[in-house]
Order: sequence, then C-alpha cells, then structure tokens
Amino acid sequence: MTLVLRRSPGWFTAVILAALALVLAGSAQVPASASLLPPGAIAPTDQQRATARKVGRILEEQHYSRATLDDKMSEVVYERYLEFLDSQKSYFLQSDINEFNAYRFQFDAMIRTGMMDPAYLIFARFQQRNRDRINRAIALLNTEPNWTLDESFEFDRAKANWIADEAGMDELWRKRVKNDALSLMLTGKSWPEAADILRKRYQRVLKRVDQVSNEDVFENLMNAYARAFDPHSSYFSPRSSEEYRIQMSLNYDGIGASLQLNDDYVTIMNIIDGGPAAVAGTLTVNDRITGVGQGKAGPFTDVIGWRLDDVVQLIRGKAGTLVRLQILPAGALPGSSEKVLEFTRNKVTLEAQAAHKEVKSVVRNGRTLKIGVVTVPGFYQDTAAENPGDPNTRSTSHDVAKLLKELKGENVDGILLDLRNDGGGYLPEATALTGLFIDHGPVVQLRDSAGRLEVLDDPEKGSAYDGPLTVLVDRLSASASEIFAGAIQDYHRGLILGQTTFGKGTVQNLVRLDRWSPDPVNGQLTVTIGKFYRVTGESTQHRGVEPDVPLASPLDTKEIGESALESALPWDRIPGVPFKASAAAATAPPLANLTSEEGARAQHDPDYRWLVSDIAALDVVREQKTVSLNLKTRREQRARIDAERLDRENSRRVAKSLPVFKNVEELDKSKDTSDAVLDQATQVMADVVTGVRAGPTQKTARSN
Repeated sequence: MTLVLRRSPGWFTAVILAALALVLAGSAQVPASASLLPPGAIAPTDQQRATARKVGRILEEQHYSRATLDDKMSEVVYERYLEFLDSQKSYFLQSDINEFNAYRFQFDAMIRTGMMDPAYLIFARFQQRNRDRINRAIALLNTEPNWTLDESFEFDRAKANWIADEAGMDELWRKRVKNDALSLMLTGKSWPEAADILRKRYQRVLKRVDQVSNEDVFENLMNAYARAFDPHSSYFSPRSSEEYRIQMSLNYDGIGASLQLNDDYVTIMNIIDGGPAAVAGTLTVNDRITGVGQGKAGPFTDVIGWRLDDVVQLIRGKAGTLVRLQILPAGALPGSSEKVLEFTRNKVTLEAQAAHKEVKSVVRNGRTLKIGVVTVPGFYQDTAAENPGDPNTRSTSHDVAKLLKELKGENVDGILLDLRNDGGGYLPEATALTGLFIDHGPVVQLRDSAGRLEVLDDPEKGSAYDGPLTVLVDRLSASASEIFAGAIQDYHRGLILGQTTFGKGTVQNLVRLDRWSPDPVNGQLTVTIGKFYRVTGESTQHRGVEPDVPLASPLDTKEIGESALESALPWDRIPGVPFKASAAAATAPPLANLTSEEGARAQHDPDYRWLVSDIAALDVVREQKTVSLNLKTRREQRARIDAERLDRENSRRVAKSLPVFKNVEELDKSKDTSDAVLDQATQVMADVVTGVRAGPTQKTARSN
C-alpha cells in the first residue's frame, strides 16, 4: 500500500449546496420502502443502500479515531448534512429544523440499515424551499428596488440563526436579490440590463434544482458521514472519482486549476504548479469565476449559478487555444471591480510540476552572495517506473539531488528551499528529501489506530548538501511538506521561514468500494488511517510547523488550515526518538538577531511594505459580514477602496523609481511578477551566510 500525505484538494474538502453540485445522468430507482417521501421525490436505490452499509462499516473499522456511529456521532452527521445543504441558512426555516430534529439521532441507524429515507426527505424539503425561493427571486425582478434606502445585506450567514418564518425569509431574499442587482450596476449595467442578467441566472439555477439526481444526494449524504470523522475522509461517486483522477493525474488540456462550487460561485480552490494559471501568476485561491469567454474576443458567458461541470467544460479545451475568465477577486465584497484574465490552454504535466531552481544575487557591503532557490511544488514519484532505484527515475528527491549538484557547481553561498503551496504527496519522498540534508537518522514517526508505531529513517547515509540552508513555507504547506520542515527544524539543520504551516498530520488510504462488488459503480472512499509525529514526539496535526523567522502572508490562518476545519483530529504528542542534531546549529546566527534584522529591513523594502499594507486592507474586508444596499454609498465605498489600492501601489512604484499609474484601470492591466516574500526570505538567507554582520541590504538581482 502506498501512503499518500497531502492536504485534501480544495475542490472536494467543502461540499456545499448539494442541489447545485455535479449533475449526473440517470433516473432514480425508487424502492417500495420509500414511504416517507412525497410523490416524485428523489430516493436512494437498492445499490446505494448497500453502498451506504459498506461505507459505514469501513469508517468504523478503518478510521484512525475508531469512532463508533452512535447517537453522538449521528448528531454530528446530521449537522454536517444540514451545512452541506444550506450552509448560509437561506432556505430552511426554523420550523423545518424543528421537524428535522426528530431524525437527529437516527443517522447512525440509517447507514447501518441503508434505510436513508429521512435524509432524502430533508433533501426533498430543501429542493422545495430552493425552488420556491428562486421563483420569488425572479418575481422580485419585475420592480426596480429603491437604491436610496439605508439598509444592509448580511452576506455571511454561516453563524446566523435559522430564520423564524416566511416573512423573515422573504426579507432576506429581497435584500439578496437587491444586492445581486446592485453588484451588476456597479459594473456599469442599467437596472433593465441587471434584471435581465439575473432573471436568466436564476432561471438556470431553477432548472438545475430539478435536474439533481439521487447520485448527487447520496454523495453529499455519504460525505456528511465521512466528514463527521475528520475533514480528510471523503466519499466519491463514480463520476466524481473520475474527475478526481483527472485532476490528480493532470492528464487533460486546460488551465491547471481545481474548482469548487460555493453557493452560486465557481471558486478557485487550488492552482496546479506548472499549469497555465500558475505560470501566469494572475489567478489566486478563492477567486470566483463570474464569466468565461472563448478566444481573444468571444463574448463572455455569465456562469454565476451554473453547474460546476458545465463551467469546467467551458474552461477546458484544446491545447494552444485561448480562454478568458472574468474574476471577482478573493475576499472582495459583492459588487467589487472584476478583472479579466487570459490563459492559453495547455497540457499540464508532471514535468511542469517538477522541482526547479534559480539563483538570486544579494549584494552586501560590496560582496555579491549567490543564493540558490529550489522550488518544490509537491512530493511526487513515478510509481509506474520499471526500476524505482534508477537515478534517472523522476521523483522529488532525485530531481532535487540533481539541482543541488548543479547549484554546488555554481558555487552558491547558501540554499533556500521554497515549499510554499506544497500540499504534500508521497511519504517516502519526504524522508528521502530530508536525507539529502542530514547525515542519517529518524525522520518521522507513524502511528496507526491500534497505537502501533513505526519510525521512518533517512534511507541513505551521508548528505547531498551540508551548507547553509533555509526553508520557506506558508499556510498551504501541508503533510509531507510539514514532515520535511519539522525534521529540518528539529535537527537544527536549517531555519524555517514564512508562516505557520497547514497543520495536516494525518495519513489517508484510498478504498475502492467495487472491491467488494461485481458492479463497479459504487465509487470510492478515502479514510484517515494514521497520524505522523516529529522525531521530538510533537504532532504537526492542527498546530502545523511554526517558523523560526516569521514573514508576512496574505493567507488568513483563521480561515485556512486544519484548525479552521470542523471535526479535525486534535494535536497530541508521543515520546520522541533519539537523534543527533546537526553541527550546523553551532554556527548559525542567533534567531533574535535574524528576526531583528529582518524586521528592520522590511521597514525599508517598498515591495514588502506594500504587501503588509495590502494584507492589512484585506483583513479589514474579511471582518465585514454585511454590505450596504444604498447605491450611492456602495459607489463611494468602491471608489474609496480603489483609490486606496491605487495609492498603495503608486507609493511602492515611487519608492522604486517607477512611473505611477494614472488610474485603477492601468493598475488592473499591469502584470507584476515580483515576489516580496521570496525576496525577504533570500535576504534572511544572506543574513545566515554572513552571520548578520553585514550592513543595510543593497539590492537584489535575479539570474537563471
């Protein structure tokens, strides 16, 4: 069995609004026992009832927690299911919830027996409420709202109470429709134009409400069970299994991004290194796609409210062709300025995702230091290779070993490993990569659900590089990345720079459910079967790896990371194992000196000051849960935000002796590829090399 350590891909870690998820073909087989369900309602098939029983047994028998599907767990599953259906509490009334509470402690019996009718009854009510709300929304478009009223719309209702009655729900949706229209009018649309766009959008949503199949409902229900155990256990329907295989194999022509449907928005959940989106550097996680255009001048198709797979089909296409995406930036309020991004579709391959290097030069007191930067996008391995021991076989450790040899040949003064956005991968590669930088010793401990421990050692004695070393991480560095960073930190072999890592310290196993059935349409299940621990005995689960020298990051640790996920397994520790710290620790500069030097330098770096100020502005937006529905107020707010953004950018450009932008339109069209965090990390690496004895930093240059 090959263990895979990876942050769960974002496109399947949060299944929201089942009714608007992937739509699968086929009609439901309604068993005679579906007496609870209203006529014409979606019902589970006999095969799905059997599959549910299998899923329940596997979760109880194989999951690391050894949790039992009892009344306590039933309540958790029930809450997860409601969240999947109505996370923003915009459809169900309190009276619905009061009625559903009769089933709160029945979900354990449902999966054991396969008699899941109550869960499908809850979905039938959701489908009815969804249909009613969309019809009312369409009717509201017949009258232009009063834009001068000083009222607000609560767009984030995740922690709100269920709405008490129909009148309260009508008021919520009146404001929701008004906000949708206002967002369009802020882009220059007139009321008739906005109403027409929304009418078509809502009609598409209404159509999909009636297209949902029993497979959709079943997948979300099984995920409610899996996610009740932990955030990284998941069920995949046959269709989703194939989509997952495509995403993970990268064997398709597209832009290299994983998508997920969040409410009405198709959202960027992950950007695949080496793909067109990653190469362009203009698309970011949590950006929302509002339109897709083909070629240089093809008209945009409004995709808000579209089914996920329909949007995917618009974005995918023949390699070499152009696709344009209309984007509402991550964290932006509804109605904020949208941007248009162009991508040339291409084959996303393992070669494009391989580790790669560059050399950056830092001038200190007349001396030019050469810092080798090795970027590691993931912990990969060619598992299909005939001879895995062949040095020419593609893997992270083999590729990095070659890069280290090349960098030593270029006489670099130090090496920085960039593991930002590295979600992990194959466990053996985490130990092998660590072995390139330590002489020999344990790297990580694994513990299974029975409490059995296994210590994984550096597979080979000796090291490939013993010079100055730093490792750059961020909140999206997870699993295998955390094993490597933790080992380097524990051995005092190098310094960890950046942001606290994701905190995923668990191991999953992929179980094909058709293994127990002659019929191959049961899907598959990923189950958390173990946890890993550092050589000190500390778990990375939940807490991640803390950096020695913190650097700024736009990623919000309150919203991203294991600690932000429900049902995450807790942090703990076990006894450590003997290991010998690296001799490099004796010559490393004191951390206090490095941190002080970095803080002083950051005060004078225009790119870094811009990043910090931009993060501060983003934090203010993140705190908002409501927006004004007064058109004048929103226009003034948008103008102020744009002016502040332009001012921040121009302050940076003045400090760098660059021409300023005249307006926001020029700013939006610009393509800035600078990486302030990497530049600062390179400066810290220079501090390590010089022992923090150099004077103020001069300038940084880049060469290949």
